[in-house]
Amino acid sequence: MTEVSSAYRAYRAWVTEPLSSPPAVSVVIPAYNEEWRILPTIGAIATHMSAREQPWELIIADDGSTDSTVSLVRDLRFANLRLLVAEKNAGKGDAVRRGMLAARGQVVLFADADQSTPIEQYDRLAALLDHDFDVVVGSRAVEGADVSGKSMGRRILSAGLHLLVSRGFGVEVADTQCGFKLFTAGAAKKLFSTQLVDGFSFDLEVLYLAHKFGFRTAEVPVEWIDAPGSTVDAAKVSLQFVRDLMRIRLYDLRGRYQEMSPTHPLGSTPVPFDKIDRGTPS
Repeated sequence: MTEVSSAYRAYRAWVTEPLSSPPAVSVVIPAYNEEWRILPTIGAIATHMSAREQPWELIIADDGSTDSTVSLVRDLRFANLRLLVAEKNAGKGDAVRRGMLAARGQVVLFADADQSTPIEQYDRLAALLDHDFDVVVGSRAVEGADVSGKSMGRRILSAGLHLLVSRGFGVEVADTQCGFKLFTAGAAKKLFSTQLVDGFSFDLEVLYLAHKFGFRTAEVPVEWIDAPGSTVDAAKVSLQFVRDLMRIRLYDLRGRYQEMSPTHPLGSTPVPFDKIDRGTPS
């Protein structure tokens, strides 16, 4: 049997045959008015993840779409695809939270619907979970990242926000906002059940909580392409980001976050990719 035919058989099995045991991997995709790219995204993810020969599930977490996104996904009727429908638009953070808490996998990947970071990059992140990391962050800002199409304005804003986050919050992740992050099931449940921010800055809050609760975090360079059709206003989003920074600090001061997990030491610092020993798993 050729490699192509084997991959196709795995894909067809995933599409038609419900899993007989809990998935090893859950992939969560938040979606808001993604009718033009949700089907190609599902196809790309399903093809790659099925070929890895691990039981896995795909969760599309709708964020109150007003176009045909929901009907397109529902009409697929894939055996191992779950659709979470929101009554109204509540924000990307809300959609991701619902998806992550619904996930049944031993590890859970959150990835953007535009596939700016291709699903093939999952393998790079997954390799780090064998080395006792709880959170692995795809990054456009560390050495080895392959970034295409990111404007100079966005680069400057990203650098400024990173400086603000690292100095003011102690979060040393260079790229908090890349929409490609992998969590162990335990970390996902703890972090996303504690998360309060519903908007764009939810990534920052989750990483702040990971630091606060002491989850071991690694940052891995990934391939990233600025997908056409993005409606993100970088200046507007940056202002909201700064406001959310203050909200997160206020939440913490008021005790809104749960107490530190007793199984992790306080203040885990992210490990740069080039400093990780990837020889024998610890």
